[in-house]
Amino acid sequence: MIDIKLLRESPKQFYDASKARGFDERYLDEFFRLDKEWRDNLKVINELKHEKNLQSSLISELIKKHESPENSKKQVREINSKIDSMEESQKLIEKERERVARLIPNLLHESVPVCMGDENSVVVRSWGTSNVCEDDVNYFKEATANSGKFQIIPKRPTSHVDLMQDLNLVDLERASKTAGSRFYYLKNRLVKLEMALVNYAVDFLSERGFTIVEPPFMLTYKAMEGATDMETFKDTLYKIEGEDLYLISTSEHPIASMYLDETMEENDLPVRLAGISPCFRREAGAHGKDTKGIFRVHQFTKIEQFVFCKPEDSWDFLEELLKNAEDIFRSLNIPYRVVNICSGDLGNLAAKKYDIEAWFPSQGKFREVVSASNDTDYQARSLNVKYRTKEGNRFVHTLNSTAIATTRTLVAIMENFQTQDESGFKVPEALVPYTGFDFVSK
Repeated sequence: MIDIKLLRESPKQFYDASKARGFDERYLDEFFRLDKEWRDNLKVINELKHEKNLQSSLISELIKKHESPENSKKQVREINSKIDSMEESQKLIEKERERVARLIPNLLHESVPVCMGDENSVVVRSWGTSNVCEDDVNYFKEATANSGKFQIIPKRPTSHVDLMQDLNLVDLERASKTAGSRFYYLKNRLVKLEMALVNYAVDFLSERGFTIVEPPFMLTYKAMEGATDMETFKDTLYKIEGEDLYLISTSEHPIASMYLDETMEENDLPVRLAGISPCFRREAGAHGKDTKGIFRVHQFTKIEQFVFCKPEDSWDFLEELLKNAEDIFRSLNIPYRVVNICSGDLGNLAAKKYDIEAWFPSQGKFREVVSASNDTDYQARSLNVKYRTKEGNRFVHTLNSTAIATTRTLVAIMENFQTQDESGFKVPEALVPYTGFDFVSK
């Protein structure tokens, strides 16, 4: 949630940020309407309380003089009734004002490109040598701002869907029968490869000072509302029928809410946490897009980086989280580009977001595999997570980034490491100690 005090003092920057994101500015208008109503009511309540105090003093004086205070007592009763009524009204206004305030997006960092649509996001850098078909060369050059290294391959690699089925690594048909579309049964060496990715990422982040956490896979509404934008993402979440519980769509949310309503010690910051969990998402993307295979699914495993830190350190931590994710993909030798996401493609929480997009040669496209965001104090305000200072308690800053989302990374490996004869695919060298094999075939 935004800083209401700052919103009152400097409304223009919030209007500018909403406009840059393409958000509806009527939420700001509604906030100020409610805030004015609340302030006007508060003024009346204070005046009534002042009048009540005067009448109470008068009652004391009348009693001392042995005069009847009934008139004043009657006025006090009437004032109390008005105060009670207005205070009830104030509670409703406050509740509605908070609801509207939660819909107002975070301020943008000055480095965020202001434009609409992900096609306008800015390429920061690219890494690796990509296998590119002749038909995809122009796209690749444009997508890397002519900075990407590539080698032309004579034949487009087999799609991961066909490759998995040819190698007996998945059963999509039975998964569809038992659970519906966008689910899967992983089989044989692909299961071991997924486990290897998880263990590799856990070891990688442990060595970089992260505490590994397996969080609850369900959250209450209060915790989920504090951690994410419920108004926007409520259709994405799975609700447990008859319970105040939601299945998590990322371990970011239970880790962010881990310190709900707590105040940390300044010396304990930063707190680096790595969450490992399944992720459950109802809406898996645009209708008809990525309906086959395991790229865009309702359930997958993810290792998420998360940091609680002091405000002055958060932008350095964004770069640190991004570097960790890049180093993981470099160690797996998966080509990628880093994109500074434009304002029109940001959600409510992030002040800035980087995406890492791996190259998928079968698709001839860069596709997102990592998102790294700085939510500044926006998420912490919703969750009421602070830290102590000599000058008083302050809100922490929170940051998050994917380390590895297993299914998308498996697809990237299958597309980038398959052999020309389509007999199988190599296992990235960094994962071989975790798998016990270096090749996947029939």
